Amino acid sequence: MEDTRILTDKFFEIINHEGVVSIVSWGVDEPHVINTWNSYLVITDDERILIPAAGMRKTQRNVEANNKVKLTLGSKEVLGYKNYQGSGFLIEGTAKYLTSGPEYDLMKEKFSFLSRVLEITVVSAKQTI
Repeated sequence: MEDTRILTDKFFEIINHEGVVSIVSWGVDEPHVINTWNSYLVITDDERILIPAAGMRKTQRNVEANNKVKLTLGSKEVLGYKNYQGSGFLIEGTAKYLTSGPEYDLMKEKFSFLSRVLEITVVSAKQTI
């Protein structure tokens, strides 16, 4: 049976180590970048990425105008290509904000500080280093 997963074992290895996640969104003007942590990412069985959002107001306005986002993430603790120290990914997808429902409740239990959940449906995941 063919593996149809977009997110690889290397991706999951990376998010099991702490590192910075950069989220790029763009509405009607210039791109906007915000950061979070690898340990804040929760991956659903169908490979959506859930991220707790407390601030992220400009990102939300951008997503409401244009739901495309890009994320970069990595960890120096995971071997990359050719056994180089460190590995990372570029994730592209579409985003929306959740304010209720079972996934919101799950995330609120894990991250009491959130006011919303940024949900990203992954379109592509490319290992960059």
